[in-house]
Amino acid sequence: MAADGQRHILAMGGIGVGGGERDDLPPLIAYALKLAGAGDAPRVCVLNTASADDPAAYLRQYSRLTRYGARVSHLQLFPMPNVADPEDLVLSADVVFVGGGSVANMMAVWRVHGVDQLMRRAWEAGIVLSGVSAGAICWFDGGTTDSFGPELRPFTAGLGLLPGSFCPHYSSEPTRRPAFRSLVADGALAAGIACDDGAAAHYAGQDLAEIVADGPGTTGYLVERDASGHPVEQALQARLI
Repeated sequence: MAADGQRHILAMGGIGVGGGERDDLPPLIAYALKLAGAGDAPRVCVLNTASADDPAAYLRQYSRLTRYGARVSHLQLFPMPNVADPEDLVLSADVVFVGGGSVANMMAVWRVHGVDQLMRRAWEAGIVLSGVSAGAICWFDGGTTDSFGPELRPFTAGLGLLPGSFCPHYSSEPTRRPAFRSLVADGALAAGIACDDGAAAHYAGQDLAEIVADGPGTTGYLVERDASGHPVEQALQARLI
């Protein structure tokens, strides 16, 4: 349980600063670890299901997180689970971090292995849930995805821990903003939150607590549909971390 007794989810639009090949810990991930209130050695469980458990991604994350002092574990599902008791592994963590890739493929695999229900139990237990791109969309009802091909399409089979939809990479990928606005306007996606790379939506329970960002010029947005069926976008104030 987080130190403040609340259920926290940090949905990142993109890793932002420190998100390349370097070993420094990106500020948004550091912020997720701090939310747990677990001191200098938080227990972090990483899942890269959306990238088919890419070994290189795990190596980078272990390197970054251990340099920060975290005690790191991971749940790998390809070609089979890497631990005998995934429930014990995940529910022993202070923070769960889910990487990017194909949200549609990830959710299908999670449901086969019961990880969808495990994530709900982790949330109910107060474990901080976090992730980027596919690892952010998954907590919502749905969002924009390229899981089905280069053209962005609606995905509506998320975990539903958070209401509405989510769009990552909102300003960095040219097609994200128009696609999300269009999908919300025509009702293919529910109204929701979009985040730039370097920005994240922090939820306490099911309420948006704030937008946090790793630098100026990045933020989150509320995208809704008006009575005439047109998209309405509102930039939200971000707190620099």
